[in-house]
Amino acid sequence: RGVRRGGSKQRSGDRSAGDGDSVLNTVDWLDDVHRLFPKETIERLERDAVERYEIHDVVTDPAVLERIEPNPTLLRAVLRTKHLMNPEVLAMARRIVEKVVEELMRKLAVEVRQAFHGTRSRRPSRWKQARNFDFHTTIRANLGHYQPEEKKLYIEHPHFISRTRRQLDQWQMILIVDQSGSMAGSVIHSAVTAACLWGLPGLKTHLVAFDTNVVDLTSDVTDPVELLMKVQLGGGTDIAKAVDYGASLIENPRRAILAVVTDFYEGGDAHRLVRTVKHM
Repeated sequence: RGVRRGGSKQRSGDRSAGDGDSVLNTVDWLDDVHRLFPKETIERLERDAVERYEIHDVVTDPAVLERIEPNPTLLRAVLRTKHLMNPEVLAMARRIVEKVVEELMRKLAVEVRQAFHGTRSRRPSRWKQARNFDFHTTIRANLGHYQPEEKKLYIEHPHFISRTRRQLDQWQMILIVDQSGSMAGSVIHSAVTAACLWGLPGLKTHLVAFDTNVVDLTSDVTDPVELLMKVQLGGGTDIAKAVDYGASLIENPRRAILAVVTDFYEGGDAHRLVRTVKHM
């Protein structure tokens, strides 16, 4: 409550006389927050400052951007307010984008790629790889080696299962993402997911963003940071137009996946949308 937007940019260390009302600017508030609270509380306060109280200088003031801890909430705020930023501030805000995208890539890449590399069957395997370790069979097979006095189970014969590789030849993934203001989180995760999918053997990935217009972002998929800096959140929603465009990209209907990420608040022609889906 102590943050007054539009207040003096004077830092607390610069002393001068005056008879005006006391003003606590965002930089001073952030300094106090980092001094007084643990990390979890700091992140919550920073998140509330942006989402609940719309204190946008959290992501548009260079002095604040130097101190702020990057997180997904601030990334969404950057995407919503980057049109207000001058080039210097935009370059600093990019640090938030890069940091959060790097963390999301680290979390999602293994899961996404593993899902497309193959599924586990229940057949035993002689290939001893940690990701194919059969925990339940190993426990059952080695129960005879349990030592009650030590409360330990000694494993003499570990068991593994085989992994049957999926055939991904000529598959096509088309991600169509709503970029209206309420969909910021989905745009972020879709961009990162597309980057994880890009380059997988036998998979051709497309990324399309839309509001009332449709923008093909496939050429930027390999650089999700640059891609997100180009996204313009806001505007209306014409899902039918976007799905029409996605349908036009399909090369082989039997080996194509078209996914639409939206809240389905359709501002376009709903009947056209149904017709397009039926045709596909």
